[in-house]
Amino acid sequence: MGAVAKYFRNIADAVSTTVTGLKITSRHLWTVKPSTVLYPEVEVEKVLPERYRGFLVNEVEICTGCLACARACPIDIIYIDVEKNEETKERTLTRYDIDLGKCMYCGLCLEPCPTGSIHFTPQFEGSSGYLGDLYREFVDKPLPVYKNPKAPKPPVVEGEAKEGDES
Repeated sequence: MGAVAKYFRNIADAVSTTVTGLKITSRHLWTVKPSTVLYPEVEVEKVLPERYRGFLVNEVEICTGCLACARACPIDIIYIDVEKNEETKERTLTRYDIDLGKCMYCGLCLEPCPTGSIHFTPQFEGSSGYLGDLYREFVDKPLPVYKNPKAPKPPVVEGEAKEGDES
């Protein structure tokens, strides 16, 4: 008789837990407001969290051309070309491209950047019928790389004139 009683007790427990679950579900079904966002009517970019990972952009005006972001990218989607001008001995940034069609938005390229020139934006609308639209070019014409004004300057050897000295 013990086995039969245990069998019917298990059935009663199953029915009671099912009823309890249905009570909780029905209470939330009728009382909790939906949390979906009405996309076209609401400006979604304003309600995104601060650390949202949208598209990658680079502010080439403060890019040092150090290639740290390109080396840190695990799938090699950042293409940088830096050339040295032999006359002025200045480095110029001739190419900075990111292929967002391949980007996995991991953020590994952001950490090694010394100036923070590469970062995510809250922009997320990038649907396109052509994959080439997600290839972004940030350098139109060659421009000099950014030099950090807080970087230590090379020591001046005694007897040499400093830049700007006319004596």
